[in-house]
Amino acid sequence: MSHDPPARISSGVSGLDEILQGGLISGRSYLVRGDPGTGKTILGMNYLTAADADETALFVNLEESEDDIRANAAAVDIDLSDIRFLDLSPDSDVFTEEQSYDVFAPSEVEQEPLTQAITDRVESLDPDRVFIDPLTRLRHLTSDEYQFRKQVIAFMRYLKEHGTTVLLTSENTALSPDDDLQYMTDGTIELERAEAGRTVTVPKFRGSSIREGSHSMRIGAGGIEIHPELEPGGRGGGFAAEPTPSGVPEMDELLHGGLDRGTVTVISGPTGVGKTTTGTQFMKEAAGRGERSAIYMFEEATETFMRRNEAIDIPVEKMLEQGTLSVSEVEPLDHTAMEFARNVRREVEENDIGIVMIDGLQGYKLSVRGEDEETLVRKLHTLCRYLKNAGVTVILVDEIDTVTGEFRATEAGISYLADNIVFLRHLEIAGEMRKAVGVLKMRTSDFERTLREFRITERGITVGEPLTGLRGVLTGSPEWTPAAEPSDG
Repeated sequence: MSHDPPARISSGVSGLDEILQGGLISGRSYLVRGDPGTGKTILGMNYLTAADADETALFVNLEESEDDIRANAAAVDIDLSDIRFLDLSPDSDVFTEEQSYDVFAPSEVEQEPLTQAITDRVESLDPDRVFIDPLTRLRHLTSDEYQFRKQVIAFMRYLKEHGTTVLLTSENTALSPDDDLQYMTDGTIELERAEAGRTVTVPKFRGSSIREGSHSMRIGAGGIEIHPELEPGGRGGGFAAEPTPSGVPEMDELLHGGLDRGTVTVISGPTGVGKTTTGTQFMKEAAGRGERSAIYMFEEATETFMRRNEAIDIPVEKMLEQGTLSVSEVEPLDHTAMEFARNVRREVEENDIGIVMIDGLQGYKLSVRGEDEETLVRKLHTLCRYLKNAGVTVILVDEIDTVTGEFRATEAGISYLADNIVFLRHLEIAGEMRKAVGVLKMRTSDFERTLREFRITERGITVGEPLTGLRGVLTGSPEWTPAAEPSDG
C-alpha cells in the first residue's frame, strides 16, 4: 500500500531546502544548535518570512527584546513587518535594586506563567509557523531536569496538535546542555563557525532522507545563504559523446577531432606559453556554433584577459555581448570551495553552459578560502565529476613552475582529475625560443603521439606539422636532428 509523501514547507533558505530534499516536514519540530554568533536567530527569521500569504508566523523571543530583534533583522535586510511577536524577554526592572536576582526561581514557575502566555498566544493566533528563541531559557525556570523535559514534550505535542511547524534554538553550554532536546524534536540543524568558514550540518531528520555532509554557509543581505556540497553524480542526462573541436585543424588532428564532450582536460605548461589562449580557442569555436562557455579566472584580471585575446583575433568582447561567453574574476579568499562549486553549477544549469574553464589551478588552491590543499583538490574533483555527468567539457589550466628542464605534465595531485592532458612547452633550439604542443593522454579516444610547433600570432593560434625530428623533450634536453630543423612558416 503506497503512502503520500509528507507535506513540505520551505525553511526560508533554498540551499537548506535542497539539503532536506524539499524543505521541513509540516507540523513537526526542529532544533537549531550552534554557538553564539553562528546565525541561529537569523535562520529563524528567514524561516518565518518564508510564510505564504495565507500563513501566520509567530516569533517567541525569550532573550532579546522585540525592538532589538527587529533592528538586527533590518541590519541584514530582513523584513519582519508581517511577523507576530510574543515578547517574553526579561524586563530591565528585573535587575533593579528592589528586585532579587532569583526572580526566575522555580517556585514562581510552578504557576507556569510563561508557558501559559505562549499557549494563550497560540490559541488566539493559530500560527502555522512558530520560532522560539531560545527554548533552553525554560530550563532556568523549572525546578529540575525532569520537569523541564516534561514541560517541553507537552509543549511540542501541543503545538503539533495545532498543526504548527516549530523551529527552536538552544544554548548549548555546560550549565545548559541541549542534548536532551535533540531526542524531543524531529530534526536537528547544527550551525558552526570555524577558520574554514561557516557550515551547516543536519545530523537528524525524521521521516525522510537528506543530503549528508558539511555544507558551506554565509550571512549577508537577506539573511542566510547555504551552498550544499555537490554530490559527485550530479545531474544526469544523456548526451552524445561528440568531440568539441578547437577550430585549429592541426590541433584537432592532435586530439583526434577535439576534446570529447563530458571530459576533463588539463592544459599544462609554464608561464607565458599560451595555456589560457588555447582553452579560450575552444570557446571561440563553440561560440561560432551558438554554444555558451564560462571562464573562472583565478590568476588574471578580466581586463587583461580581454585585451590580450582581442590582439590575437579571439573576439571575447563580442562573445560577451552575444551571451556565448561569461567571464568571472574570482576574488582571493572570497569563496569557500562549496560556494564556488555552487556558483559554477548555477551558471551551468541556468545558462546551458557547454564548456567550463578554470584558470588556473594554483590560483584556485590559493584563493579558495579556509581548507587544506588536499581537501580543495578533492572538492574540485567532485565539481568536475558533476560537470562531466552534465555533459560539460571541462578545461583546467595548470601552470608548471619550471620554464625549461625536466618535463612535468602537471603539478602534484592534479593529473588524476584529467581524462585528457594537453601540454605546452618552451623549447630552445639553436639559441631561439620556440613552443611545442603535445597530448600526453586521452581516455576516451585515440590521439596523435607527436609534438607540433605551437605559435600565437595576430591571427590567432597556429599549429605546425608534426616535429618528427625532435628528441629528448620529456628528458628536459630537446635536440633536433639536422635534417628536421623546423621552418619559420
